[in-house]
Amino acid sequence: MSSARKPKLAVWKFASCDGCQLSLLDCEDELLDLAGAVSIANFLEASSAVQPGPYDLSLVEGSITTSHDAERIHKVRRQSKYLVTIGACATAGGIQALRNFADVNDFIAAVYASPQYISTLATSTPISAHVKVDYELRGCPIDKGQLIEVIAAFLAGRKPAVAAHSVCIECKQRGTPCVMVQGTPCLGPVTHAGCGALCPSYRRGCYGCFGPMETPNTAALAREWQALGAISRDIQRAFRTFNAAAEPFRKESTAHGDQDHPG
Repeated sequence: MSSARKPKLAVWKFASCDGCQLSLLDCEDELLDLAGAVSIANFLEASSAVQPGPYDLSLVEGSITTSHDAERIHKVRRQSKYLVTIGACATAGGIQALRNFADVNDFIAAVYASPQYISTLATSTPISAHVKVDYELRGCPIDKGQLIEVIAAFLAGRKPAVAAHSVCIECKQRGTPCVMVQGTPCLGPVTHAGCGALCPSYRRGCYGCFGPMETPNTAALAREWQALGAISRDIQRAFRTFNAAAEPFRKESTAHGDQDHPG
């Protein structure tokens, strides 16, 4: 197949740290195969050469935090046959969605010497809050194996084979003893698989980098944390990290409010 007939791939950045785009570049040998199967038409992290749309598949990293980006994502959607969001920022608003729980002007005043020059939205929202998304790939950062699977699936016209189970299954698959049984609070039972149970393999509780799994029972997990001695502030902070605005995590963190903050 000539290069002119290859499917056109575009990668877009919004408010993010670039980590998920770097995961694509980190694919190394797989990236060479990918480059042979598609025309990488727009990927500014890798090349300044840009081909005009429309694009067969767009990968979008980052959340919407400015009015300019709220307009730009609609332009990306119009140019894209399929649009896949990659990473916690694009799928749940990212760590910057912590602004959603407070007044963003307080943060601006605390960080910037001249806050009057800062133009931003009051919230950080996922791409799906603004346009139709064809698939969401979670993670902070995403898993490169899952990313290659998603790209291959869309190019082949099939559903991506990305597991929907929790990190607990990954612990069992690699033979890692349950850290909660050993007394360490862990978000693994409610977190989407994809990291290979990295933190539990080092006897650390899961931090929820990959966001909520399907139908997570966060309330039951919170009760288990309390049985291990965690106070409400501990639970709230645990659910307010990379995926703070993902609905199951947002709801559980809000449920723990300020009820037992030490004075």
